[in-house]
Amino acid sequence: MTEFLTIAAAADLIAARRLSPVELTAGLVARAEAIDPQINAYLRPCFDAAMDQARAAEAAIMADGPRGALHGIPYGLKDVYDAAGLPTTGHSRCYADYVPEEDAATTASLGAAGAVLLGKLSTHEGAHGGPSFDLAWPPARNPWNREHFTGGSSSGSGAAVAAGLMPFALGTDTGGSIRNPAALCGLVGLKPSYGLVSRRGVMPNSFSYDHAGPMTWTVEDCAIVLQAIAGHDPRDPGSASRPIPDYRAALTGDIRGLRIGVLRHVFEEDTKPAPATKAALEAAFDVLRGLGAVLEDARIRPMGEYFDVKVVAAESEIFSVHEKALRERPNDFGEDFLARILPAVMIRGTDYVAAQRLRRVMLAEFEALYARYDVLVTAAPSIAPRLDAWRPIHFWRSHSSLVTAFNVSAGPALVQCIGYEQGLPIAMQIVGRPFDETMVLRVADAYERATPWRATRPMLDPKAEFSTALPPVPDPEPVTIGQAEQDELRLLCARAGVTKLNDRNFRHLCSAAPLMRAMLDRLQRPARFADEPVNVFQYLG
Repeated sequence: MTEFLTIAAAADLIAARRLSPVELTAGLVARAEAIDPQINAYLRPCFDAAMDQARAAEAAIMADGPRGALHGIPYGLKDVYDAAGLPTTGHSRCYADYVPEEDAATTASLGAAGAVLLGKLSTHEGAHGGPSFDLAWPPARNPWNREHFTGGSSSGSGAAVAAGLMPFALGTDTGGSIRNPAALCGLVGLKPSYGLVSRRGVMPNSFSYDHAGPMTWTVEDCAIVLQAIAGHDPRDPGSASRPIPDYRAALTGDIRGLRIGVLRHVFEEDTKPAPATKAALEAAFDVLRGLGAVLEDARIRPMGEYFDVKVVAAESEIFSVHEKALRERPNDFGEDFLARILPAVMIRGTDYVAAQRLRRVMLAEFEALYARYDVLVTAAPSIAPRLDAWRPIHFWRSHSSLVTAFNVSAGPALVQCIGYEQGLPIAMQIVGRPFDETMVLRVADAYERATPWRATRPMLDPKAEFSTALPPVPDPEPVTIGQAEQDELRLLCARAGVTKLNDRNFRHLCSAAPLMRAMLDRLQRPARFADEPVNVFQYLG
């Protein structure tokens, strides 16, 4: 059986000529045809083209041997990555007709490595709103229990790798969108440092927060994919020009003497995870101690402060990305997407600058932790909730996100499985200094080698009966603001050119408005003249 082969294992078999790329690809196509109707990981398969690529890879390998570990290895793209000739829809009606003429930089890199593109994968709309039940395509479902959430926004990528439809997929992470689904689907998901992997050819969410990265079953596979996609791209203004290390060589299994800061307050004070999550984290910390690492408690700001900074800046930026469609056809977006993006009409230019100024202060605060610790560890999203429990207002109430702080810090952050509860994965997060992916991967790999979790896969029966029915589209929350405030919101929408909203979508805006107002109020704090805003990062040295 080939469906659960890791990249590393498949590459070894291909190099030894015991497995052909054609055999591997055909097996994964057959599995997708049998299993994907249950989980909707694929948005647009391109299986015929994939078989052509596999045959070309096989011929090249037979002639000259594999050019690397990804030669002949199938994969999928979150449908915000461009692949020439295939639509990039962002899972949205508004972009259903967009067909790029050029590959994204990452797609081109994987093509050069000989990887085989199986297709485009489901996402939350615009890599932002979701799960949504009112789009042209259904949302992905969690392979561990299809009634539960995959996490987002790289939802199809998480579901596809977990279900054995492909060895790896690419996701994007603006506020947790690689780490959320990787954690809830039991994968390894890495948000690389900002600027390490090119964003060119990826539908933007937030110019100053977007990261592109791999989602795999093992840490070793994550290192293999990162090796292929990392590097400077002069056509991406946020791309960093830095030497690229050998990520796989860093996986020594030895973490003796490493200093690890435990952000315990994140899961004991800032959030309220399930008891099983706390127990799994303590057991994971014991494993790291047993491997010779030195752990001590550390602190950063309360997680809600990072959430405020990220959301105010990022919602401003994504509104600008979709401004034309929001003016011309707002109600063609899903309600969940609109419930997140419309409150951006309340954000002033001074609010945006305040958020970016405070971000620079936060970045400076991380320097002391980087000097003291090799990595930080804390909780990650765990024990996926049911799909039918989701409400759009939850985005605005998720003030203490487990993941957003490490988008603000812009360095690498990885999640990996540390156990299961009621058949659903529990995850840990490992955070590193900017551009120190080798250290993050080293710690994660050592933990993975010392624990049994990679032996467990979700069980999916191709013959199982299942329903395609979706939960009902959640109604807007009750509006608690008065008529004067509603009139003010209509005026702000008009000033932004968003004049065609239907009543339901305007009610979503009214429901979220008090939470956005509170967020903006929290950002009003004294700043020094020297606190310049962060817009695009440039790392030196």
